[in-house]
Amino acid sequence: MTARLPADVRLILGAQALRAFAYGFGAVLLGVTLHQRGYSPALVGVVLTAVVAGTVVASLLLARYGDRAGRRRCYVLMYLLLAVTGVLFAAPVPLWVLLLASLTGALSTEVVESGPFTSLEQAMLPHTVNPAGRTRLFGRYNVVATLAGALGALAAGGPALLGRWLPTPPATQRWLLAYPLAATLGLAVAARLSPAVEADRAAAGPYAPTPLHRSRRLVYQLAGLFALDSFGGGFVVQAFIAYWFARRFGASPQLLGLVFFAVGLLQALSFQLAVRLADRIGLLPTMVFTHLPSNLLLAAIAFAPNLASALALLLARFALSQMDVPTRQAYVVGVVDPSERTAAAAYTNTARYAVRPLAPLGRRRAAAGRLAERPLRRRRHSQERLRPRPVPAIPQRQTTSRIDARPGSGFLQHAGTSHSALTLTRVLLKRAGASSFRWCPRAGSRPLRWQ
Repeated sequence: MTARLPADVRLILGAQALRAFAYGFGAVLLGVTLHQRGYSPALVGVVLTAVVAGTVVASLLLARYGDRAGRRRCYVLMYLLLAVTGVLFAAPVPLWVLLLASLTGALSTEVVESGPFTSLEQAMLPHTVNPAGRTRLFGRYNVVATLAGALGALAAGGPALLGRWLPTPPATQRWLLAYPLAATLGLAVAARLSPAVEADRAAAGPYAPTPLHRSRRLVYQLAGLFALDSFGGGFVVQAFIAYWFARRFGASPQLLGLVFFAVGLLQALSFQLAVRLADRIGLLPTMVFTHLPSNLLLAAIAFAPNLASALALLLARFALSQMDVPTRQAYVVGVVDPSERTAAAAYTNTARYAVRPLAPLGRRRAAAGRLAERPLRRRRHSQERLRPRPVPAIPQRQTTSRIDARPGSGFLQHAGTSHSALTLTRVLLKRAGASSFRWCPRAGSRPLRWQ
């Protein structure tokens, strides 16, 4: 697939494949590992929020100083940070250490768009091909990331299988050492990039110290649009999807690995379809018209009654949700100057990442399964309200009633008789033929005389 590609493109795709494999592997095990450590749904949301917030900070720094420091140097530095972060997540460290490691920006909850790595690669790739092949190159770039991530998700089921054969299998968190292993290999590949991928600072002229100059307003408008789109996507990062399915339906890591492998295959197919669709109707229509059905399918997952229907909706959603990715990337780098590509890619990606930390913090009820179970509880409560409830018996006071049955007496001698007993007596006497009643005081009692 890469036989006719330039050397720098092959190197970037190779480094990206190694990193995407680790991200796909960790997307399944990261949420499960945090759950096995005993973290509550709120703490899991905090850790995932820190991961996304780290990509925001790193992307902002990259947008401002990336071209000054050098794209290749920043690329190598990010792989070093990924190796350190992976070691810390695999070690039994306290929560605050995990939060600090998450804020480095090297770890990502997504396979395709992975923070500052993606911004650097989006800026370096267009320098290697002509404008006509840019969209097709980005489609291939995302296919490689998706397939590698799918293989990583499939491999995430391996630890559970090995646990059946090994007498003392390693803890799940130890398998997160796949991060530093992939980062080391990716570092060796990234170090071989040529100077051709660097920004041409001389072409920027007097605007060289400024990351954005001619296209600043356009980039800010695109950033606002992409932020609005990403806000909804922040609720469904892959690590949280794995956590939600494990908590809601009891899905195993083996099943989740197969599911995300299938998701990766569908996404890879959708990238190729997006490239052909963009050639026919344009980049912007392709970005817009694939969003509505994918979001409707996503909303339907919360109301799925069982695991099978939820997985079917999830696969259908991912078949459409990523068709805007290659077209959006090609559009952003195509409407700005070559010297602005690093900043444009970083700022638009940062706008997407900046709103994502708001979503995991609002998932506490959903993480515990309460949001999906709320309609069931409401129906159950409604049925309970319709059920007939036993009426508690009215306590009666002890009575010392005596009826004088002598002819003509017609007295009910009572002392302390309750009001309910007197009412019942009046009804019975009326049915017996008595026409009227009146109280007749008598010493020591309150007789009831009927006529």
